[in-house]
Amino acid sequence: MKKLLLSSLVAISLLGSQAYALEANASTGKVSKSAVVQGTKDANSKKDDLKIVKEAVESVHLVGQVLLQLNANKKDEAVKTLEKAIGKIEVVLSNPKAPALLPVDSRVIVQNFVGSAEDVETAVITSKALLSSHKVQEARKIVSTLVDEIDFSTVNLPLASYPVALKEAAKYLHDNKVDQAKAVLTDALNTFVNITTVTPIGILEAQALVKAASKIAKTDKKLALSHLAQAKASLKKSEALGYTSSSDTTYKMLNEAISKVEKEVKGKNKAEKLFEELSAKLKEFKEKALKTIKK
Repeated sequence: MKKLLLSSLVAISLLGSQAYALEANASTGKVSKSAVVQGTKDANSKKDDLKIVKEAVESVHLVGQVLLQLNANKKDEAVKTLEKAIGKIEVVLSNPKAPALLPVDSRVIVQNFVGSAEDVETAVITSKALLSSHKVQEARKIVSTLVDEIDFSTVNLPLASYPVALKEAAKYLHDNKVDQAKAVLTDALNTFVNITTVTPIGILEAQALVKAASKIAKTDKKLALSHLAQAKASLKKSEALGYTSSSDTTYKMLNEAISKVEKEVKGKNKAEKLFEELSAKLKEFKEKALKTIKK
């Protein structure tokens, strides 16, 4: 009974602290929200960069046509179509701009953790307690919420591997091994590479908050300091959630840099150069915090 009571109290604590976090962020919430919106737009804009080469798509369609012809026992037609596909795909791949991976689908997923670094720590402690009591599914529900990122995912056909597969299929057809040729072509068409780029939202928020603070440091010192304090909180949350960066700059160094800016804003308020340096550090830190997952 004690363990159940403890879990309930911790759950209430989590809910209460998250509500407080929302209230505390009221003055800077618009900036944080706009950072997420901008990050999502940036991810979506990448879709426009995925210029699917017309000839590459046609060559893949030809491979599908070969299979249809083989299934219809039209081997001679299939051989001619396969030869056409091989020629077309080799021409495509000879172009320096040809994609080794041909994107056929993409999507953007935003998973926002509404809470603070303290909420993260509480959730971790709670999940550990549940696991120690073998309440795996209850712990899983908590751990699954510890995500604060924008995921840009693409599904790709490994175009560069097609010539080998198509030539192998052609050899099988030449030897009248139709089933083997079908198997090779089917494998080629059913092989996909999933690539996901993960961007931590907390770092995006910190960037946006520092930028907003730099614009009003001279005219609204109080709000500028509020933005900087929230930037620290956003970075602290990202660190607590385990988002790392390969940058030489660390979370500790970023926190110290923000503190330095805060001190200047409170004093003579000649922080232009400090803001520039901090923004540069955050940008470099974010770029090296991006994680690419290939499956």
